[in-house]
Amino acid sequence: MVVSTQDDRPTGDEHHAPLPVELPLTENIADEALDLKTQIIRFLATGVLSAVFDFSITIALQYGLGLQLSIAKAVGFVVGTTVAYLINRRWTFKAEPSRARFIAVVLLYAATFGVQNLLYTVFGHLWPEEILYSAGAFVIAQGTATVINFVVQRAVIFKIR
Repeated sequence: MVVSTQDDRPTGDEHHAPLPVELPLTENIADEALDLKTQIIRFLATGVLSAVFDFSITIALQYGLGLQLSIAKAVGFVVGTTVAYLINRRWTFKAEPSRARFIAVVLLYAATFGVQNLLYTVFGHLWPEEILYSAGAFVIAQGTATVINFVVQRAVIFKIR
């Protein structure tokens, strides 16, 4: 976004990469961090919502469109984790937008994507390919990724200073 002075000259901000799209949940972001219990509850609530997106898309692509299970899981994961980041940054961790933080979350999600996709695929090949077994594999993979994401986001990315 270019910010202009009164005589419409650019201020130089036009050479920086734009911040990621953010949800306009609130205009006032709190300065103090929430306690651990509140963060865990909010993180889990956000996780449930994003898991609904993830699982719905995964199953629709895998069983509805016949995509290979790891590809379906990859698409579901990207949508689910994007929803989770946008909500958690503002609601759970009450953090200001930051390119460095966004990049750190993308790298974390890439790592947990690998873990989650690996677990989903392993269980998908061990168990019969049926929706009930896919749901079990999803819960195991999602649960593992959720724990990793919360610990790293709270301790490193959104660290309380």
